[in-house]
Amino acid sequence: MAKKTTVSVVGCGLIGASWAALFLRAGHDVRAWDPDPQSLGGFRDRVATPLAQLEQIGASTAAQGVLHLSADLADALEGARLVQENAPENVPLKQDLYARIEALVAQDVIIASSTSAHPWSHLSVGMKHPDRLITAHPFNPPHLVPLVEIFGTDDAVVAWAEAFYSGIGSAPVTLKKEAVGHIANRLASALWREAVHIVAEGIADVDAVDKALVNGPGLRWSVLGAHMAYHLGGGAGGMAGYLDHLGASQEKRWASLGNPSLTPDVREKLVNGVMAEAAGRSIAELEAERDAALIALAKQRLKSD
Repeated sequence: MAKKTTVSVVGCGLIGASWAALFLRAGHDVRAWDPDPQSLGGFRDRVATPLAQLEQIGASTAAQGVLHLSADLADALEGARLVQENAPENVPLKQDLYARIEALVAQDVIIASSTSAHPWSHLSVGMKHPDRLITAHPFNPPHLVPLVEIFGTDDAVVAWAEAFYSGIGSAPVTLKKEAVGHIANRLASALWREAVHIVAEGIADVDAVDKALVNGPGLRWSVLGAHMAYHLGGGAGGMAGYLDHLGASQEKRWASLGNPSLTPDVREKLVNGVMAEAAGRSIAELEAERDAALIALAKQRLKSD
């Protein structure tokens, strides 16, 4: 467990609510702010669901932290050691927000952006103390999917963030060099590009692609990364053996991968295909099914630890 601290959650949407639940469950106090009174007003109720899910998992034994809502940014930042920013993916908006935050907090307060794509160098422009900024991208929903992708330029700040996110039960990974989309979204985008290509070319429909992924490599990837999976695929020779014997075959597959365009026809295939796969289930119902499965996996992971 990380030492109890105060975290300011700036931006009270879906990601902000999930973060807040995770922080609270780990015993940290949360001070939340959003410029939209409606988002702020409904925040406590939105945090309740992920908190209840974390309770099901039993991921922490710490005394739950206190949630404080504030319509005033300065009040929301009071006493914070970490500011978890979850504003819309608009770089000028984020830069303006950082300027406001820097004017209100001490120099050692860390600002962590949940940005899913923007690199640190774009976000830090204009900051008085850019070394305090890190990108700390979670995978949705953060309270059920432990990944946090970190990039920063100050080693001490990054080390503190790694320890903090580890202490709340997340699984931080640190980038050596910034990249648009960080690590996981680049991997996900590469996978989906080929999934779209398969549908666009008529190789298989949406449902078949998703079933193939969930019942094949998806199971393996839940316990092994891509590199380690191929290391085991090389048998006794490991990765070196795989590259020697099957490297050329892998390059042929890479060469055959597609680069689809989201034309009206392809969009129609994707929309119709996913609606058929959903089989009448609403977004809320699909989210509930996803979360139930993630909770079951989290329980199993906790048990195995």
